[in-house]
Amino acid sequence: MTPPFRRQPLKGLYLLYRAATTLLIKVPLWTLLFLPKSARPRPTWTIKRALWLHLLRAFASTLSVTGPLGVAPDHHAITPGPDVNGVWVKAAPQLVHGDLEKWATESSVIPIDIPGYWLHKKGSSLKVGSPPSPGEKVILALHGGAYVRLSAHPSDLTSGIVRSFLKHIDSVQRVFSVEYRLSSGKPFPVANPFPAALLDALAAYNYLVTEVGFAPENIIVDGDSAGGNLALALTRYLVEYRDTPGLPAPPGGQILLSPWTDLSSSHYTPGSSAYTCHDTDYIVVRGGGTSYAQDAFFGPQGKTFGELNRYVSPSSLHPDFEISFAGFPRTFIVAGGAETLLDQIRTLRDRMVKDLGEGDGIKPEEGKVTYHEATEGIHDFLVFKWHEPERTDALRAIAKWVAMTEQ
Repeated sequence: MTPPFRRQPLKGLYLLYRAATTLLIKVPLWTLLFLPKSARPRPTWTIKRALWLHLLRAFASTLSVTGPLGVAPDHHAITPGPDVNGVWVKAAPQLVHGDLEKWATESSVIPIDIPGYWLHKKGSSLKVGSPPSPGEKVILALHGGAYVRLSAHPSDLTSGIVRSFLKHIDSVQRVFSVEYRLSSGKPFPVANPFPAALLDALAAYNYLVTEVGFAPENIIVDGDSAGGNLALALTRYLVEYRDTPGLPAPPGGQILLSPWTDLSSSHYTPGSSAYTCHDTDYIVVRGGGTSYAQDAFFGPQGKTFGELNRYVSPSSLHPDFEISFAGFPRTFIVAGGAETLLDQIRTLRDRMVKDLGEGDGIKPEEGKVTYHEATEGIHDFLVFKWHEPERTDALRAIAKWVAMTEQ
């Protein structure tokens, strides 16, 4: 849908209207409505959580009408700011082979230099981009945002996830977040379709290995929402082409937070979480809720590309779809029991467990897949500081998982 109020002055007037009606009318009405537990999205939720959910839904609805609220940091420049440690990541065209090269050619996408941001543990004396200490682990973070919004910049909302990693995971001293290219489509300028983001993630991984000096087995690739999709695609490429000269080995692990793993609509059927969790989540996936993001991301490939492509929709339920996770590293998956993507995340879990086994990730023979489902969690709940105790519980489980793999 074309955002009808994407231009000023209508945009400003509409934002003022929505802010006033939400704060002065809707919030008081919601508060009264949620006094009985039975009237809340879930009876187990507090009034505060129910209000937060409705505010998120109102915000998402506003963006669908206005488009982006402002100009956010993107791949064109390193945006300065307090404690911002930005570096330029060199393009890696020499690492692009096979299907990735073919898709890039079909979409007229080329490797380019992109920014990335280092975040260090509080009190750390590490210099930006300094070589790792022996055995040091690092997290390569890929932010969410449906491939069309948000940023790797430390000022972005999603940076709270990596800051939480640094706070809770004792052995991780720093995280590198890559500012991959975002896709856009009509009525905005058409740009950066698949596989632009994957080319950028590959360049960032190569930077950590060849320029900074991290051993691949000490890199953990993390992604939330669409970033989880991108993390899986990056790992798949490194696994499938691991014998290619010059290509770094696959990472030692991956953390997938509410990953968007089916960019087709195969999971959007009556009775699925897309329906049963519609009122307990802030993202709307059925009924065209992700149409703009899909159109922008797929670009000239078209939406049908998502039904059978193993890089884009590893959870696709299309009857002709086949996929294998053989060779993938240990993986920690987080899902929210109240999120609309729950079913597709469970599909991913089941497929990975089939090929890799379920366990704590320490001994391959005991399984490489660890799954954590927060019963009351909404989509990407680790972003929100108010989402407790689920947020802290998940962070502690992730920290334990990382620590156990070091023993």
